[in-house]
Amino acid sequence: MLNFFKKNKDESPSPEPKASWAERLKQGLTRTRTQLGNQLGGLFGGGKIDEEVYEELESILLTADVGVGATQALLEQVRTTVKRQHLTDTTQLREALQQALIGLLEPLAQPLDTGTHKPYVIMLAGVNGAGKTTTIGKLAWRLQAEGKSVLIAAGDTFRAAAREQLAEWGERNQVQVISQTGGDPAAVIFDAVNAAKARGIDVVLADTAGRLPTQLNLMEEIRKVKRVIDKAYPGAPHEILLVLDANTGQNAIAQVKAFDDALGVTGLALTKLDGTARGGVIAAIAKERPIPIRFIGVGEQLDDLQPFDAKEFVEALFS
Repeated sequence: MLNFFKKNKDESPSPEPKASWAERLKQGLTRTRTQLGNQLGGLFGGGKIDEEVYEELESILLTADVGVGATQALLEQVRTTVKRQHLTDTTQLREALQQALIGLLEPLAQPLDTGTHKPYVIMLAGVNGAGKTTTIGKLAWRLQAEGKSVLIAAGDTFRAAAREQLAEWGERNQVQVISQTGGDPAAVIFDAVNAAKARGIDVVLADTAGRLPTQLNLMEEIRKVKRVIDKAYPGAPHEILLVLDANTGQNAIAQVKAFDDALGVTGLALTKLDGTARGGVIAAIAKERPIPIRFIGVGEQLDDLQPFDAKEFVEALFS
């Protein structure tokens, strides 16, 4: 549930100073960092760099859900660095691995630009439980903080809780929510896009029902939603944002591939990184299906959804 929607509108903020995003990111990645740190600490403790070291590093990366392809790419880059810089001791491998990981992830760090169209239509997709509704709430709050007007289309017509959560958020923050009980999700979003065009709204956030990639009828339905949005506003949606739960590990890769094949995903939002030791899945995504990661989430607060920064992420992971 969106617990931050439950607060009274005039509730005063906590007087306690809030930690910076870098600090919260580091804290949020504790489980992944602890797992990696415990294993890499022994490996990078000193000694000769040999094949046994590379084999152990490979095992550690695979355990962290980095994936086979990304692991091989990282090892190859580390080997190249070792040769080029004439590294001889394992204590020097930490920096080499960090730089290799930053190099792999940096192409994915592409911030979302909603200023190219008005309205800018974002269609959100994902499996049940990935955190779509929460992400919509946080994203709408973020866009408003940037001075943009927002309209939400409650396209998940099958789940009453989703509509109720979005309606509650809209009431609290004066964001209009277009919804209906049951009915055709595409029709709801069609109406929302037309309303946004008529009212000069900056951004439309279009929710869709959660579905598994194996549910072929539902995947066809979401393709229909995309077609209907284009009919209402040629060229839209301008962003198809897939919300992923980091706790699913390598299963997230299958989700990315399935939704991308069906819709042409343009951006990813990776949620719940604070609840998993599988943060390495970001590297697997970078190798297997390098779609821009627009946002990562490491908590329940409104501003715990932030743009993905590769260097910042890797530094938090290894700090």
